[in-house]
Amino acid sequence: MFKNNSAKRNPDATDTLVGEGTTFEGKIKSEASVRIEGHVIGDIECAGSVTIGERGSARSNVSARDLILAGKLTGDVSVEGTLTIHPTGELNGNLSAGSLLIEAGGIFNGTSTMAVKPSPGAASA
Repeated sequence: MFKNNSAKRNPDATDTLVGEGTTFEGKIKSEASVRIEGHVIGDIECAGSVTIGERGSARSNVSARDLILAGKLTGDVSVEGTLTIHPTGELNGNLSAGSLLIEAGGIFNGTSTMAVKPSPGAASA
């Protein structure tokens, strides 16, 4: 009748959608990917990717594997992988990312830090 909560979710599957015309206030914590087409106020912590669509917006601090931004985000971002800002995307806040891609027309206001990934075979101190 109920799913086993101990089963690991696929971080590549989107299991959370905040639809257009919806406002969500509170913290989102997900083991899978999240897509925002509406408005979110509150932090987002995601093991997968976070996608903010063209009409989506968030006032959030975001921690995720990857972030795809086509809408507007106000808050700090920490992604292990890639932050992609599309031409319609706007980030107002600081970021830490493995890599950063800003397409022509995309807006970024803040400071950035590139996360250093250890090279293969490198010894840890």
